[in-house]
Amino acid sequence: MEAELPVEPQSLKKLSFKSLKRALDLFSPLHGHFPPLDPESKKIRMSHKLNTEYRGVKDTATSNAKAAAQSKAHQASAASNALALPGPENSTDPQKGVSNKDILCHSISFFPFFFNYFFIFILGVLQLFSFCYAGKIWDLASGRLKLTLTGHIEQIRGLAVSSKHTYMFSAGDDKQVKCWDLEQNKVIRSYHGHLSGVYCLAVHPTIDILLTGGRDSVCRVWDIRSKMQIHALSGHDNTVCSVFTRPTDPQVITGSHDTTIKFWDLRYGKTMATLTHHKKSVRAMALHPKEDCFASASAENIKKFSLPRGEFMHNMLSQQKTIINAMAVNEEGVLATGGDNGSMWFWDWRSGHNFQQDQTLVQPGSLDSEAGIYAMTYDLTGSRLITCEADKTIKMWKEDETATPETHPVHFKPPKDMRRF
Repeated sequence: MEAELPVEPQSLKKLSFKSLKRALDLFSPLHGHFPPLDPESKKIRMSHKLNTEYRGVKDTATSNAKAAAQSKAHQASAASNALALPGPENSTDPQKGVSNKDILCHSISFFPFFFNYFFIFILGVLQLFSFCYAGKIWDLASGRLKLTLTGHIEQIRGLAVSSKHTYMFSAGDDKQVKCWDLEQNKVIRSYHGHLSGVYCLAVHPTIDILLTGGRDSVCRVWDIRSKMQIHALSGHDNTVCSVFTRPTDPQVITGSHDTTIKFWDLRYGKTMATLTHHKKSVRAMALHPKEDCFASASAENIKKFSLPRGEFMHNMLSQQKTIINAMAVNEEGVLATGGDNGSMWFWDWRSGHNFQQDQTLVQPGSLDSEAGIYAMTYDLTGSRLITCEADKTIKMWKEDETATPETHPVHFKPPKDMRRF
């Protein structure tokens, strides 16, 4: 048996050079050559260290003069070995005579050479996600973007606009609840207290309070002006994913992933009643704008309840057979529901009959599985429907004035006797 050969100890410097060569082989056409030294990068690191340890000691004027001289020398020495970046980066500014490529390279010169591309990639990813975490205000007439509000660092789950003030409220997965002044277009208040992501929110129609529910299984009641938490409505065993409020008792109704719907006494912060009719998560609820009743949706069925006692009225007569994330009803009694598979069903509120179905289309380049509908609402006229979908689009639907019974058939044959199960 041959004796094991001794392993040559390798220094950290040698290992670093090996790693550097591997990364260089991926990007540089000059194989087998190490990147040129970067005196400007070294100078920046040293000056930063001196500023940290001996602040106010070093001579600023001398340092700036040396840095300028070394920068010119670096530009002259690196011109032959610089990587060629395709596209508009190689264009030259006629006023300054400096190419955009040089500006890009010097802006990240304090990073090691083999981290430059990774840093550019990270900047692109951050810029991409910044659009997902921003609130946007659109013109409904033209469909144009009017304003973008940035402040959340994760997905926004809910929005609500006050009918009495120029305030808009937003909540997201970053545990934050924010109040925006739409006259100044900035955040004026933040409500802190949720322990996890916030999934839903609602503004009380007559009192200056805000209600939010989230993954911490609590619905919190906030004073809009003082930012104080009035109540923490605890009693659900899972995420509170839907909430709405009304001016009379019960003023707060919440739906949860624990399959229950709770009515709350806003004065004492206690439960008035618990509805256990659903067998799966209650992800969406809709209050009728005129009648004292509401509908709740889960994966197994859509149910109607009367108010204020919460008596069960009847089920919808068909089953959408998907997870229903959103629903809305207008004054004419047209209930719209949106599912995870992109299906939109329209129901007659009084009879519970499904008279029309539609399927949303994903934008080009998106997967068919991204056709899910996450939120929907009617406009103030009740004639247009607005949906927010998984392919990052907002769609506005209106009545087709040229529709005929042949092109858009309506199957309106509700039964004479209503079923309660």
